[in-house]
Amino acid sequence: MSVVLVVNSGSSSFKYQLLDMEHERVLASGLVERIGEGTGVATHTVTAASLAPADGPAPTVTDATSTIEREIPDHTAGFAVMLEAFALHGPSLEERAPVAVGHRVVHGGARFFEPTLVTPLVEINIDELSVLAPLHNPANLAGIVAAKKAFPAVPHVAVFDTAFHQSLAPAAYTYAIDRELAEAHRIRRYGFHGTSHKFVSESAAQFVGRPLAELRQIVFHLGNGASVTAIEGGRSVETSMGLTPLEGLVMGTRSGDLDPAVLFQLARRADLSIADLDTLLNKRSGLQGLAGVSDMRDLTARCDAGDPDAQLAFDVYVHRLRAYAGAYLAQLGGVDVISFTAGVGENAARVRAEAMATLGFAGVELDAERNETRGRGIRRISSDASRVEVLVVPTNEELEIARQTLSVAS
Repeated sequence: MSVVLVVNSGSSSFKYQLLDMEHERVLASGLVERIGEGTGVATHTVTAASLAPADGPAPTVTDATSTIEREIPDHTAGFAVMLEAFALHGPSLEERAPVAVGHRVVHGGARFFEPTLVTPLVEINIDELSVLAPLHNPANLAGIVAAKKAFPAVPHVAVFDTAFHQSLAPAAYTYAIDRELAEAHRIRRYGFHGTSHKFVSESAAQFVGRPLAELRQIVFHLGNGASVTAIEGGRSVETSMGLTPLEGLVMGTRSGDLDPAVLFQLARRADLSIADLDTLLNKRSGLQGLAGVSDMRDLTARCDAGDPDAQLAFDVYVHRLRAYAGAYLAQLGGVDVISFTAGVGENAARVRAEAMATLGFAGVELDAERNETRGRGIRRISSDASRVEVLVVPTNEELEIARQTLSVAS
């Protein structure tokens, strides 16, 4: 059995999944949180799949979740607690020993364009790239260092959120500012959510039964963070997030696209510091800034109740989706498949319907009943007469990371 452990590490927490890659099923998953914050909490879930025979389906039993609470001073201690959870509750890491550990790393800059075996030099590069992702790369690196202590005998692989977008052409990734200044400080579009966009576009091609190389696709990854990518022949050719995950679509708490002069005006007239502006755009903007709620479910409930602020926020959100859909149709010269993924994309039928409502000219026609019908797997929501396939594709970034990890480690 080829087993891979996938780790997604934050500054005070990390998530993990243990996956059987022969059958691509999750054996266990967990979350270690409140690291360095007094009493830490580790939640560990053993799935029914871990009890399945190697060549058979999972038994009809429920997943089992357990919790450990104690002081967890750092990520190394966090991994010790994770190993304890495996030892106490299973599955056994002796019987299901990982052949590799895959790590999500947010920013690979222009240096990393594929999954990469972690070496001391790679660790140095991830650390150096922290200037581009100060909230993420240091935490990702802390998880790598701790995981290597916990699993010293297996290869560790870094999978970068930015890697999928390294296929962007210079015209797509270049900002029109002073060239020498931009080069000196590595200012360019990098794009994010690449692991999700790659997984979804490949899954969509398989679902429609057409070669990935033949398809022009637009993928909307709509969660609390949101991005859209134009994909031609399996390669990212345009994406909405830029130097950071702040650019592009309206998000839960992030502004997305904004006239840069707004910042000058607020600094001069409202006396906001750089730190104040950072907080404003990342935490007090988007749906939160417009309507006081960041969750699309709360927003639509308030729209239904007649709240004008919520309705305006929804309209702004949809307006931006349509604007990017139109722009990417132009960049691709048409589209064959449009996919929605992540929390909002997979569950908010109203968002999907409104985003696609003006694209009839491009051959897009939704089936209202299909769009409103919930499902767990990939499903078509376009009508039989639609010239464009419109799909809901549940993303699975952990599985994609495991696949890429295995491709390097095997």
